[in-house]
Amino acid sequence: MPLAALRRAAKESVSGLPREFWWLWTSTLVNRLGAFVATFMALYLTLDRGYSATYAGLVAALHGLGGVVSSLGAGVMTDRLGRRPTLLIAQSSTALSVALLGFMKDPLAIAAVAFLVGMASNASRPAVQAMMADIVRPEDRVRAFSLNYWAINLGFAISSTGAGFIAEFSYLAGFLIEAVMTMVCAIVVFVKLPESRPVRTALEKASEPDVGLGTVLRDGRFMGVVGLSFLLALLFMQGSVGLPVAMGEAGFTPADYGMAIAVNGVLIVVLQIPVTRFIEHRDPQRLLVVSALLAGYGFGLTAFAGSIGVFALTVCVWTLAEIVNAPTQTGLVVRLSPTHGRGRYQGMYTLSWAVAALVAPLMSGFVIDRFGAEWLWGACAVIGTVAAVGYWSLMRGLPAEEETVGVAPTPTAPTPTAPAPDGVADRVPGVTG
Repeated sequence: MPLAALRRAAKESVSGLPREFWWLWTSTLVNRLGAFVATFMALYLTLDRGYSATYAGLVAALHGLGGVVSSLGAGVMTDRLGRRPTLLIAQSSTALSVALLGFMKDPLAIAAVAFLVGMASNASRPAVQAMMADIVRPEDRVRAFSLNYWAINLGFAISSTGAGFIAEFSYLAGFLIEAVMTMVCAIVVFVKLPESRPVRTALEKASEPDVGLGTVLRDGRFMGVVGLSFLLALLFMQGSVGLPVAMGEAGFTPADYGMAIAVNGVLIVVLQIPVTRFIEHRDPQRLLVVSALLAGYGFGLTAFAGSIGVFALTVCVWTLAEIVNAPTQTGLVVRLSPTHGRGRYQGMYTLSWAVAALVAPLMSGFVIDRFGAEWLWGACAVIGTVAAVGYWSLMRGLPAEEETVGVAPTPTAPTPTAPAPDGVADRVPGVTG
């Protein structure tokens, strides 16, 4: 492709998005650049502190449980307190708890603080997604969510590489660096992002019922999407929980697994934006059905892998599913969420991933130990098929986005009462969890 065409494509991918979005994107990127603890926590506990693998697994489970607990609470805070206060509380709490975790020595204290870290770090997700939906036009949301997802993966790819070098120098340094960078995110939010929660008029309050968690639970179509999100999350998490165990049992080394799984990060960084340009205005029902099938059968094909090259090929298949699914499904969640209840709806959606983070390791371990890895990959193909049928069924008769009940077009600028950020163009110079 000519250089001029590449420049035009890049410009079209980032143009038209409000500057508030780019500050939120920057906050996400900085946050993921500093995500060292999740990468080396197991190594820190087993190699540096001398604890067993069982204890390391328990700490990881408690970290995930903290995310489950905070998902719904953070969604309620996002609607009641606002997006900006929730982000400030979540990111400040994450910075403090991560720093504290680095100084913990007692096993009970480590487990307790890891639980707090899980709660705090997961609490920002409903607020980020709700704020993004508030400030980006409906027709640009898939592109915006895709750019945000790209920032998450780019940041993680860089941080996971740097984590190894930092761990060789000092594990404590990794904890403190993550704490500092998370606090930088909180400062960016405080200085550059005004509150984006839409203000409801008296007429809107009278005509639209208040949204509570019961409202979300009674929303059958949305809860169906949450259930399907849980199934897809179970699949995608097998890349980090089922795949390394299966490759190890087949005689492959950790380095072999690292080479195969690296394909996932590389493809997302390289393909996320161009693929999004291709799918941006296509039928979301078809995209979600195809992504579910690609995910299910991508992992299913792992049963036939006997070399690193074939393992890498299966990673390519389900990574393409991830690239298509992530922005499309997030856009669908926003589309089904009433404007004044976005926080609670996003909290429920976040909960599906948090619960999957708990279930996926148990599922893969049980199936591999009891039946063998081939059964795990066969189950993945079945789950992907069920999810595809579910998406096809749930999205039949879904009204066009502008006709969806409860979702009104949102302004791309702050409300007149909020001061608009200054000093930044529509695109962050030099450059977007």
